[in-house]
Amino acid sequence: MAEGLGRERWAHTSLLCALIANANRDPKRTRPLKPSDFDPYSIRDRRERVVADEESLAMLKEALTGRKG
Repeated sequence: MAEGLGRERWAHTSLLCALIANANRDPKRTRPLKPSDFDPYSIRDRRERVVADEESLAMLKEALTGRKG
């Protein structure tokens, strides 16, 4: 329960931090900040997302199904 209370408090605090930071930022120089940028409990996926092309999808299909396609 203590961790849940901490998460709830950080969610509230990070929302206020993002609001204040976005109100005082220069829109031409920086991106809008999200509450998750301030929340130590937020889980961010930092892995690169790989976009598959048609050739790699065809190789995957052939490997999994045995059919060319």
